[in-house]
Amino acid sequence: MVPSRPFKARPSWWLSSRPSTRRLALDWRCDLLHTGVSLTLPTAAQRPLGRSFLIDVIKASGCLLIVLHHMAFYGPMSDVVATAWPAVMDWLYEHGRLAVQFFLVCAGFLTAGSLARFEELTLPEALKLAWQRYLRLAIPLLAALSFTVLVSEWLRPDFDHASLSATPEWGQALAHMVLLQHVLDMEALSAGIWYVAIDFQLYAMTLLSLMVVKACRSAHAVHSAWTLRWGLWLGLTCASLWGWNLHADLDDHGVYFFGSYGLGLLAWEARRHANVGMSRADLQRWTAWAALLVIGVVAWWLEPRWRIATAWGVACLLMGAPEAWFSGGGLRASWWRQAVQWLSTVSYSVFLIHFGVNLVVSAGVAAVWPDVLWANTLGMLVSLLLSVAGGALLYRLVERQSATLWRWWLWVSLFEASVALAMFMSPTV
Repeated sequence: MVPSRPFKARPSWWLSSRPSTRRLALDWRCDLLHTGVSLTLPTAAQRPLGRSFLIDVIKASGCLLIVLHHMAFYGPMSDVVATAWPAVMDWLYEHGRLAVQFFLVCAGFLTAGSLARFEELTLPEALKLAWQRYLRLAIPLLAALSFTVLVSEWLRPDFDHASLSATPEWGQALAHMVLLQHVLDMEALSAGIWYVAIDFQLYAMTLLSLMVVKACRSAHAVHSAWTLRWGLWLGLTCASLWGWNLHADLDDHGVYFFGSYGLGLLAWEARRHANVGMSRADLQRWTAWAALLVIGVVAWWLEPRWRIATAWGVACLLMGAPEAWFSGGGLRASWWRQAVQWLSTVSYSVFLIHFGVNLVVSAGVAAVWPDVLWANTLGMLVSLLLSVAGGALLYRLVERQSATLWRWWLWVSLFEASVALAMFMSPTV
């Protein structure tokens, strides 16, 4: 699964590559979304500010941008469209990936809110929360991968294109089930699913930090759980932005991305303490802004990275936006507001399913109108709309259902069956 257009040289500060494309691009990092993004969001009851319209806007726009980025990156329709609108396609190809920073920061922000009821965590509590997060991430992922591997194998005989992943193997399938495909340096079966594994790692790191708080409190090392939690998150964020994120060989691990995620954690903590009427709230608010400024300036000084600048900007927005932006109270109820909220809700499913949908549309257009501008332009639009529709269906049938062990076993079995069928269909296996 490699990009369609010739790869352009990247500055060293660009996002680094997934193993599936590393053979062509050592600094590429394509995208997306669970906190539920971290691609999936927590349920409405868990969200720190209820239904957040501002976060809905960020997620919905990021979802569309990521889908368009992948279409521009992998082709082949975008290659034809680029002959007429090169600037647009180049922008999507180069900069569309920055939308992932929206989701990383929002993921941290929402995770901090959902974990606010815990000052500290015991090991059993942390394991339970980690398992619940894994199920919410993995079940829709397995469903989408089942579709994508079969589509790829079905199209392979007549659609000879670099965007198709190789026929899956059993070890590769197992690695995807446990979210270790990139850590084990295996080719991904779909675009952008590295984010799902990274999201789980980041969530686990956050849970681990609350376990450290518990251990320190038990040892009477600190008096304030909040102070220690804030200090741990601040330290991890700085370590990532100022150290780990400067080493591209760490990009398969959560520590590489904790800087952006941690900015979201800190933004939520700062906002909570600025809004609850605590004593010295003004001092705490200005201290938080000063800390955020220092973090961003030092990170840019060490190495200019637009992805980090984007994450820093989103964190500033979430920390400083008026309450009306979160509630949407200043907006009238309208169809577009409902559309934004709906797209935000299904964004994780759209992210998971869109690559397989785009393969089908691309193969159809390439077979009939391979060099026709209007057909390829329309094909990209149709692919975007069908991706949203497919994501809505995946959300309705899979993601919105209760994430239980039984459903996980069901989708593990269906994914294994899909892999076996794909291997049976392949003439090379």
